[in-house]
Amino acid sequence: MAGNRSGAFISGLLIGAAAGAIAGLLTAPRTGRETRKLLKKSADALPELAEDLSTTVQIQADRLSETALKNWDETLQRLQVAIAAGVEASQRVREDLRADPEDAAEPEAPPVSPRRYIGEIK
Repeated sequence: MAGNRSGAFISGLLIGAAAGAIAGLLTAPRTGRETRKLLKKSADALPELAEDLSTTVQIQADRLSETALKNWDETLQRLQVAIAAGVEASQRVREDLRADPEDAAEPEAPPVSPRRYIGEIK
């Protein structure tokens, strides 16, 4: 989908550039012969311009792709570390339960909210 958008953008850019160049040439105060020479030079330069533009777009796409892959790799590494830490913590809890099941049977008291004491202060 992104490739389709960039292709449409480049096509629009080339068409717009060509239309602007033609409009500029047609409204310029030159003789017909001079205008035809200028149009021929412009037409000869269009393939080179398109190739340069295509190369620039490809370079930018490669840079974006490399950045996306780097970000993905960093995210994947953080996720792997987090999963490993979770597995390790889970194993420790299981070992603690096996070592002393009576201590594990007592649930921890929930934290006391400061809002509970606000009414008593008044």
